[in-house]
Amino acid sequence: MAEIWDVFDKDRKKLNKKHERGVPLVEGEYHIVVSAWIINSEGMIFVQKRHPQKPHPNLWECPGGSILEGESSFQGIIREVEEEIGINLRDAQGELVKSIRRDHHRDFYDVWLFKKDFSEHDVLLQETEVVDSKWVTRDELEKMWENGELGHTLGNIHDLFWGDSRWTLR
Repeated sequence: MAEIWDVFDKDRKKLNKKHERGVPLVEGEYHIVVSAWIINSEGMIFVQKRHPQKPHPNLWECPGGSILEGESSFQGIIREVEEEIGINLRDAQGELVKSIRRDHHRDFYDVWLFKKDFSEHDVLLQETEVVDSKWVTRDELEKMWENGELGHTLGNIHDLFWGDSRWTLR
C-alpha cells in the first residue's frame, strides 16, 4: 500500500493536493517530517540504529518519519514512535521544540521532545527500519557524534539539548 502525504506550500499552508511517497515533489511543494527525542527521568536519551539496507545505514538516530495524509505533526510522531519502537507516547510529556523548512529535502522538519520512562525490554523494534536501540548519556551521545555514528536527524543535538534548560541532560 502506498504511503500518501498531504502537500504544503513554502509557508506551510496545506494545499488541496496529495502526494505518493517515492515520487519527487515539485518545486514549491513540501511535506512534513517528524522526529522524537525521548529523555527518561535519569536524563538519558533514547536512540535507535538504522537498518543496514536503508539510506544512512547503521547510524544511530531518534524515531521519526513522514506524517501521513490527514495527520497532524503530533499524531504523526506518536504513530512513528509506536511503529518503530513499540512505545506509546500519548501520555508522555512532549513538546514541539523546533520546526524548520528544509528546501533541499522539500519538507518541514518538526522536532519533538518527550519525557518518558521505559525499559529497553519494552521496546519492540520494527525489523525493516531499526536493528538496535539503547539509552545513552549526554557524554555517550557526544562521543557518538564525534565518532560519526549519528545520523543527520541528530545533527541538532547541541541546539536542542545543551542550549535549552527545559531539556537539560545530566
